[in-house]
Amino acid sequence: MTATQDTAQPTTQLTSQLTSRPTSRLIGRQAARRSASGTPGSSGAAGATGATSLAGSTGSTRALLTCAALTTPVFGIVSLTQAFTREGFDLLRHPLSMLSTGDLGWLQIANFWITAVLTVAGAIGLRRVMRGTPGGTWAPRLLLVEGAGLAAAGVFSMDPGDGFPAGTPLGAPAGMSWHAMLHMAAGSVAFTSLIAACFVLGRHFTRAGRARHAVASRLAGLALLLGNGWAMSGGRAGSLTLCVGVLVAMAWVSVVAAVKRADLTGDAARR
Repeated sequence: MTATQDTAQPTTQLTSQLTSRPTSRLIGRQAARRSASGTPGSSGAAGATGATSLAGSTGSTRALLTCAALTTPVFGIVSLTQAFTREGFDLLRHPLSMLSTGDLGWLQIANFWITAVLTVAGAIGLRRVMRGTPGGTWAPRLLLVEGAGLAAAGVFSMDPGDGFPAGTPLGAPAGMSWHAMLHMAAGSVAFTSLIAACFVLGRHFTRAGRARHAVASRLAGLALLLGNGWAMSGGRAGSLTLCVGVLVAMAWVSVVAAVKRADLTGDAARR
């Protein structure tokens, strides 16, 4: 090896080191900036996707809660309109379920099915907003059972009787058909589930510190419990007490759904 070669090697190594250090530092700074600010294809996109997903979830939950809020207006308006306009129907003697008989019976059957769908949708919405809270599991489950009972009540109709539809002989029918028995069973399941749901909601609001809502929940459940009990005992105007109890309990669930929807909207606005 010559003296020229010995001198060239250290010079080459020194030049390589001096050149590589600024390049490494520059690459390191660029990587740090990307990590801090996020690249357009990574954290920024993830944040936008997360915000869009949250907004979509909130919107769908609001829609489900709106379904629950609509159950009572839909069922009540359709049922009571028929009760006061269909010939031969007397709310003091005939339960609302008897509206599913006769030529216009399809109106009440459809009313049962639509209310069932709204109830099930509302139960899903309540499950989302009540998750992790006292009663947040059982109240929605009981409302799902109520929805199933309403759907079954629409499938299996009561028998004509006691002068309705018009032209039917007065007095109770001599016997009860199989579909009338299934209707009664479906109604009992729906009523029991709704009563229980009201009392579970009472516990939910008690634990949440909303005393008025807790009292209203229990009173709604009690109204249906007493109204149905009086009707089943054969008490005078039992069909009317049952009607009042059902509408009161359903109305309270609709109010609860509206309250939860308002709370959800307020939380979304604060974000």
